[in-house]
Amino acid sequence: MKRFLLAVIASAAAMSAAQAQQDTPRAYVGVGVASADHQNSLPAGATSVDADGYKASGKLFGGVDFNRNWGVEAGYTDFRSSGVNYSLGGVRASGETKGHSLYLAGKASMPINEQFLAYAKLGVARNKNELETVNAVMNRSQTKTEAYGALGLQYNINQDVSLIAEYERYGKTKDFGAKPNVWTIGAKYSF
Repeated sequence: MKRFLLAVIASAAAMSAAQAQQDTPRAYVGVGVASADHQNSLPAGATSVDADGYKASGKLFGGVDFNRNWGVEAGYTDFRSSGVNYSLGGVRASGETKGHSLYLAGKASMPINEQFLAYAKLGVARNKNELETVNAVMNRSQTKTEAYGALGLQYNINQDVSLIAEYERYGKTKDFGAKPNVWTIGAKYSF
């Protein structure tokens, strides 16, 4: 069984190397609509939490496909602001959360046919979340560098224009702000 797995891995690597020699690098830019859940879980005894659910936000990204299988991508996702109401120590409070993320990731692609390809991204994200309350009971800001990953599908309309749909994960779940599980649809232009 081990020899069979090694043979499969070696074959895949050889086919990938053969395809890589035929491809030329292409840069791309894109825009997307990212949807994240803004239902907050506030720390340290907060109760009666009421916050916005899923909200659409914007994403800008760009990268280079070195060949049909390997590339690198960087992007910015703005998670927008979201209202939140909660009780802390018997005192009602309200405020808003906002956040954004910058990421850099390596990208592995697998063509399914001429128009479709599946891809995975793995890298790092710099995530920032803020909570501002009206009565200043709990103003907080958190910035962290965390793991970033994504799985997606790409549909090639033509040689230069593509549509994407992907699931992205921006690190661990935070105490406040948008949750790290994000669904994104978008378009990209290769040149």
